Amino acid sequence: MKTTLDINDTLLAHARTVAGQQSTSLTRLIEEGLRLGLRRPRVTSKVGEGKTPVFKGCGGLVAGVYPRRNKAMLDAADDDA
Repeated sequence: MKTTLDINDTLLAHARTVAGQQSTSLTRLIEEGLRLGLRRPRVTSKVGEGKTPVFKGCGGLVAGVYPRRNKAMLDAADDDA
């Protein structure tokens, strides 16, 4: 079946080059690409979907570590190493 498509000029030039390298026609290359594109399901994610990961552990700050003081936080991080 014949049809008319508007294809980006750069994409079409690249497709022609690839078809020539593979010794196939542009039609066959496009058909193969279309088959591949239709075969695998498309996974889409919508913004806002899903859940934000939340830490549900226990614990908290170590006694003597003040979160508003960078030096205290850095010193506490060095103690774990």
